[in-house]
Amino acid sequence: MNEKKAPEIRFKGFEDDWEQRKPGDCFSSLQNNTLSRAELNNETGVAMNVHYGDVLIRFDECLDVSRETLPFIEKQSVVDKFKTSYLQNGDVIVADTAEDETAGKCTEIVGLSGQKVISGLHTIPLRPNKKFATGYLGFYLNSTAYHDQLKPLMQGIKVTSISKSAMQDTFIKYPADIKEQELIGRYFLNLDHIITLHQRKVDKLNNIKKSMLKLMFV
Repeated sequence: MNEKKAPEIRFKGFEDDWEQRKPGDCFSSLQNNTLSRAELNNETGVAMNVHYGDVLIRFDECLDVSRETLPFIEKQSVVDKFKTSYLQNGDVIVADTAEDETAGKCTEIVGLSGQKVISGLHTIPLRPNKKFATGYLGFYLNSTAYHDQLKPLMQGIKVTSISKSAMQDTFIKYPADIKEQELIGRYFLNLDHIITLHQRKVDKLNNIKKSMLKLMFV
């Protein structure tokens, strides 16, 4: 039975088969540093740092650098070693280690406007070799369809990891028409925005509930 070349649900007007490529055909590798949390400064520094723990827990499929708070690298001498690996919009940061099967979770860099940002400890920073629409890679690489490819390649028991070389045994699938990529990325980004708005309402109502529980019961 032939493997499907495109998903069942698509936006109207798109019928062409999707492309299927190895990561090595889609990405170039960047350098990452090995600085621990203790070596970073939460207040000030010369460049921002993306730590794998934040990729696993804090960041969604897209990391908007203009909105999120990132720790800093203090020493210029350290930052200078990574001049050729400053992150750009569209780059993808993969967390290569976790305490469970969330290893391989990633985030796509967006919202950069001149800031110096470097990929940190236990990350695999990747730069697309071709233009992808904003958000597409972040959502695709975090999808069940792709993560299920990673699971058999993970190593470890208490700590699970995925290597850059192991990722070469996976496939990246995407529509060749960047307009379809744009629609997909925009759709999921809008969903994230709606979820955030509702979460704020939930947080506000929870705070009201806590306050009223204190005030209404002696």
